[in-house]
Formats: sequence, structure tokens, C-alpha cells
Amino acid sequence: MHFVIMGCGRVGAALASSLEQRGHDVVVIDRDSAAFRRLGPDFQGKRVHGIGFDRDTLQRAGIERAYAFAAVSSGDNSNILATRVARETYGVENVVARIYDPGRAEVFQRLGIPTVGTVRWTADRILRRLLPVGAVPEFTDPSGGVVVAEVSTHPKWIGRRLAHMEEICGARIAYVTRRDRGQIPGPTAVYQELDVLHVVCAAEDLPGIERILLDPPPAED
Repeated sequence: MHFVIMGCGRVGAALASSLEQRGHDVVVIDRDSAAFRRLGPDFQGKRVHGIGFDRDTLQRAGIERAYAFAAVSSGDNSNILATRVARETYGVENVVARIYDPGRAEVFQRLGIPTVGTVRWTADRILRRLLPVGAVPEFTDPSGGVVVAEVSTHPKWIGRRLAHMEEICGARIAYVTRRDRGQIPGPTAVYQELDVLHVVCAAEDLPGIERILLDPPPAED
């Protein structure tokens, strides 16, 4: 899969390295060519010097074929603008933006732009947003048998009861992140747009659970 990253700071470089190690094609954009030194001599991906929300720059980075786009520069406005261009102009579905201002982050979440604040930021967290299957779990118990993981879902699950989702996928929904706040769902809770699901399950079952939730749900009786 082809990934485009805007911003070659410490997080952008770490994210690029992690994706490349997983066998993906990676392009990194930065307006400062000196920033590319953070990628190290072993990085085999493409380096694009330019402004990340500029269409010519994005096209040189191969945005038309990108599976996902991450904007992780030091500027909130640049990150949001670039993310919206990637999604609205080039149709990239999997996008995420780094946001410093928590007030802005909530606004952009409501616009459908997934954001990650600097306080909770790690490259692994972004990987969980960009890679729908096979992402790193948030927690693994000492035996390695049980994990808590953030999972992606097909949009058609919106409006379904979380209890029904548990029945279908075979996992317990540990909690839901809604508008950047964690909530423990009650028995009548419904999955809403922009909710982020966190499931607890056997480690060996996680890939199958992710695949079920990435498909449209079965018709209700």
C-alpha cells in the first residue's frame, strides 16, 4: 500500500520508518529539505520537497494512489488544510491530522477529520488510525493472550447497538472514544458517527474481529 506523510519531524520520521518496515511504499513531504536527514540512510522511500497542501506537491507524492495520508507537521492549519485536500480533492479515505490545539481538534473531529493531540501522540497511535488490520494493540496482558485494541469499522455499522456489534464480531467492546472522550457503553448504547471502538479480545482473534467490523453488517432480523 502507498502512504503519504506530510512533515518529517520526529513523529513523521518514526511513522515513515514503521510503515516501511511493514513493507509499505512511503513518501514523505517537507518544506525543509534538511528535515529529511531524520529518515536516516536506510530509508528507501521517496522524499518530496514542497508544501504539503499544494496540489502539485501532493501529486508528486503520488496522492492519487495513496491508501492513507497523515499530516504531522508543526502547524495545525497546514495539517488540517492538507488533510482536507487529500480527502476532498483526491478521495483518500484514511486520513489523520496532528493538532496542537485541543479546542480545534474537537471541531475537526466533527467535520470527519480524525485528529490526534500532542499529549497522547505516538507513532503507534497513528498507525492504528491508518492501518485498518494488523495495527499494534493498545494493551497486551503479561501472558500475551489478551489485548485491548482500537479497531476500524465500516460506515454502515453506524446506528447499530454496540451489544449487537459484540454478538456479531465475538469481542467485548471495552470502551468508546466519542468526541475525544472515553466512555464505557451501557446495554442500550448505539454506535455513532466518528466513534472510535476499543475492543478487548484474545490476541489470536483480533485479525478476524477487525475483518468482520470492516465489512458491512449483516441485515437485522
